[in-house]
Amino acid sequence: MTATTDPGVTVTELPPPTRITLRVADPTGQPLPTRIGAIEGCALCLGPDEWLLEGDAAADLVAGLPGPYSAVEVSDREITYLLEGPAVLDLLATGCPRDLASMPVGAGARTVYDTAQVVLVREANDRFRLTVWRSFAPHVRALFDIAMREIAAGL
Repeated sequence: MTATTDPGVTVTELPPPTRITLRVADPTGQPLPTRIGAIEGCALCLGPDEWLLEGDAAADLVAGLPGPYSAVEVSDREITYLLEGPAVLDLLATGCPRDLASMPVGAGARTVYDTAQVVLVREANDRFRLTVWRSFAPHVRALFDIAMREIAAGL
């Protein structure tokens, strides 16, 4: 076994975007994806009546909804990591029970990493965004660091 210091994946903490959780009882006719895991514009469908809106367009989307709805701005609640590189699936497999290799690019999902609830968005074959509640972020980051050392060591 040859040890290397390059794990084949990088983890970067991203600046916090505008982030809004949205609940809408009837999304019919709204500019929202209706398939769980689908992303349209700034909206990720997390459940039949729940969306995560991210980015500059999030507030504009909410402002254009006719209602009734519940929208809560949660930008400071979570930390987002950009995970990228050829070993990104290996890194995520150390703590996530989902088959992420079958997740299509442009899709998202709520899942867990170790014991922390996270939201994953697959941006490319070798790139994911992982969002985790701020209180769990140090734990998840420490697990990433351990996993990257193990991957680099060929374990």
